[in-house]
Formats: sequence, structure tokens, C-alpha cells
Amino acid sequence: MAKIIISCAVTGSAHTPSMSDALPVTPEQIAEQSIAAAQAGAAIIHLHARNPEDGSPTGDPDVYARFLSVIKQRSDAVVNITTGGAVTMSVHERLAAALRFRPEMCSLNMGSLNFAFFQAADRITAWKHPWEQAYVVNSDDYIFRNTFRDIRTILERMGESGTKFEHECYDVGHLYNLAHFVDAGLVTPPFFIQMIFGIMGGIGPDLENLTFMKATADRLFGRGTYQWSVLAAGRHQMPFLTQAALMGGNVRVGLEDSLMIARGTLAASNAEQVAKIVRILHEMGHEPATPAEARAMLGLKGGDRVAS
Repeated sequence: MAKIIISCAVTGSAHTPSMSDALPVTPEQIAEQSIAAAQAGAAIIHLHARNPEDGSPTGDPDVYARFLSVIKQRSDAVVNITTGGAVTMSVHERLAAALRFRPEMCSLNMGSLNFAFFQAADRITAWKHPWEQAYVVNSDDYIFRNTFRDIRTILERMGESGTKFEHECYDVGHLYNLAHFVDAGLVTPPFFIQMIFGIMGGIGPDLENLTFMKATADRLFGRGTYQWSVLAAGRHQMPFLTQAALMGGNVRVGLEDSLMIARGTLAASNAEQVAKIVRILHEMGHEPATPAEARAMLGLKGGDRVAS
């Protein structure tokens, strides 16, 4: 049976507490949902942090510390800390936790883009916290900055500690940006490409785009030099992941990417989404990779070489 790496992005920064009661906000909630997702079959846990008082995004390493230690004590999952943080943060704020904890993996967005989710405001009738509405509505004016200098800085500073990356590619041009850094020797095989579909400002959620992105990656990097994974926003999540698995790719679920478990039904937890994709993979003859298998596939340094 082919082994498929399942990543789970448990909270993110675009969704807000008013959009789903299941979205983990406090360090305790983030830890519990991360551990449950790992128990359900996720090998990699992708992590953002939120202010416990109101659920707003934060890059504060002290907040990360409150859940990272618990996850490490109670799970063998690979911890993947964002360097994207939130679109409203500076690069310094986004990188602070990764620099402090030197995890096995970090996410790294491979280019700048318009990053918008303002349409979600139309579905909210009552906001739980004062910050939420303006944060969502004003996303029509957000630019997610990831310049070539930003990317090089993150690669160099995190590479010093042996951290590898989930290279997040929101469009075809981001694959070419990654190829630039591969050619420069700052990214070496085996590397991990996360192809992202359906974010407003990125490549659209059409299955033909998935085929084209994969073909472009093969042309740029050659087969066998990289592992690839797919995430898709909202209702496109499970159809895209199913197609990716059919094509030999890995998959990412989580409440960062979609708040739903089925059409019209909010997910009760991250673990519920993990369990659903595990069932789909089993039906196709695949097995979820264990954390140890994911480490071997991605060439990671191991959980004993991190600072948390």
C-alpha cells in the first residue's frame, strides 16, 4: 500500500471565532485538537497561534510555548510552525516563534499575493469579538508579502538549525520562485511542496489546475526530488485531496483550510476531517504515513533536535 502523508492545519489565521465554535483558540484547545488530529492519522501538525482572550492571530512565541510543549509530550507528530503568521504581521513577527523553537518543519510561502477572505463576512450575522469584522472585511486590501529577499532570509535563518519547509505555492509562478532557490542551492532534495487551490488571490479551484501544477513541478524539478501535497479551501477540500491521492500526492486537511465536514455541515473538530480523509484513502488502497515514515520521506532532522 502507498503511504500518504496527512498534514493537519488546526487553526490558521484567516478564519475567526465567529465562523465556527469548533475553531481552536486557546493554547489548551490548540493542543487538544492537535493531539486528537495526530491520533486520527495526521503525521504533521501545522500550527499558528492566537491570543487566548479573543482569538486574534499572534506571533508571540510565549503563546506558542503553551501548546508546543504539550503536543510534544503527548504526540510523536511532526510539528510544522508557520512563518506566514497572518497577513497583517511583519516578517519579523511571523518568524519569531520559528526562530525560538527551531522545529522540524516550517511553512514558507513562495511568493507575494493578494490574500482575500472578505466574502466570508457576508455569512456572519453576529461577531463574537470587536476585531473580527474589520479584519475580515478589510482583507480586500491585504497583500501577503513574501518577496525574494523575505524568502531568502527565512531559508537562511531557519536552515541554520536544520529546519525544512512546507513550500506553500498558491500559484504556478510560486513554483518558478521555488526553482530559483533550488538552483541557488538554498533548497535541497527531498523538499516538500504544498500546492494550494481556491484562496482568493491564488490559483483557482479547478481540477485542471491541479494537473497543470503537478506537471509544472515535474518539469522544473524532476520526479523523485520532491514530495508534494495538496490543500484546497472550503468546499473544494475533499474533492481536491481525493484527486491528489489518486495522482500519488499527499494531503492536508484542517480548520485553517475549511470549516466544513460536508456540504452545509460545520466540522466538529480537526480530527473529524482527518478521520474522513483516512477513510477516503483506505478506500483507494492507501495508508496514512506514520510520523516516523513522514520524517524519512521528507528527510527531517527528528523531534529530538528541536528547541521546544
